[in-house]
Amino acid sequence: MSTFDPTAFLPDDLLERIRERAPIHDRENTFPQQDLDELRDAGYLSILVPTERGGAGLGLAEAALLQQRLAGAAPATALAINMHLVWTGVAKVFSDRGVPGLEFVQDGAVAGEVFAFGISEGGNDLVLFGSDTAAVPDGDGGYAFTGTKIFTSLAPVWTRLGLHGLDTTSSDAPKLVFAFVERTDAVTTSDDWDTLGMRGTQSRTTRLNGAMADAAHVVRRIDPGPSPDPIVFGIFSVFEILLASVYTGIARRALELAVATAQKRHSKKTGLAYSQDPDIRWRIADMGLAYDALPPQIAALARDVDDRVDNGVRWFPLLSGVKHRAITMAKHVVDEAMLVAGGGSYFSANELSRLYRDVLAGAFHPSDPESAHSTAASALLGPIES
Repeated sequence: MSTFDPTAFLPDDLLERIRERAPIHDRENTFPQQDLDELRDAGYLSILVPTERGGAGLGLAEAALLQQRLAGAAPATALAINMHLVWTGVAKVFSDRGVPGLEFVQDGAVAGEVFAFGISEGGNDLVLFGSDTAAVPDGDGGYAFTGTKIFTSLAPVWTRLGLHGLDTTSSDAPKLVFAFVERTDAVTTSDDWDTLGMRGTQSRTTRLNGAMADAAHVVRRIDPGPSPDPIVFGIFSVFEILLASVYTGIARRALELAVATAQKRHSKKTGLAYSQDPDIRWRIADMGLAYDALPPQIAALARDVDDRVDNGVRWFPLLSGVKHRAITMAKHVVDEAMLVAGGGSYFSANELSRLYRDVLAGAFHPSDPESAHSTAASALLGPIES
């Protein structure tokens, strides 16, 4: 069996250029356009598209490894690209299972289109299972969407926005409608992304005022609420696995920086490198032990998606769980790395300072800690009695 080589898709020289630009985009609060251009030229936008459609034909397991590698160089770039890869990943879930409807996403990715993820809405804790965005049918199979989406990564550059809305007027209403709209005058993007970390994602607020999706780009109409539909499983599985990958990549980079710092810093008291200090050694060992648990978990779940394993009702606690553990682990590892590195890591120019801020964003992605614990409790104890 051949071993997957991530450097074939993310060469070291490309990663170093991306790494060098990361602090600039963080400091200036700008989108990493050069990163996107170079990744597009390298075919990265279509890594999950089958070879017969012009892509690299990778699986979710390989994409997860690549995203860990990219996040180690520039977390914000990796998180932004994640949202495009979610849609190409959902398209792969569809095609692997013989479900039509997202071929245009695969073809678009090969052609260089950028797909953004327009699901999050302020105050909507139903997330995939409901929407405050109105989806009004046009009578020809298309829909007009009106509402506000938040945390829309890739805001300055996307060419198509994948989103959902609620149809309350059709004869079979209510129905959740999943579709893709183009960037038109009916879509406005606020320049409101001024955050603590992950600044390069430019995940701005997007307002829809009758944004049209024609019938060919309406992917799914399903009942609101939890559903076994492929669109729900596809989004949830790919989103959680790739998100866990980004934060696991941040943890790996923090561990690398902590090790490098411990090896080069010396104690005035003993004259020895910090790497010989028992307390520092324990702290770095603790970081390594925490980090080492996540890559195998991510790989196993990603392979299950690729291999179409039927985990039944266990899928949701497994997926929300790996995301929750990755976020918790990454924050712990970065916290410990800051302590190993000492006061120098408190300065904004220090890479660890940026990682410290970037890793905090993980708490705001679904599934949040409350949702992950509720899902796990229901799986272990059954639902709450009414």
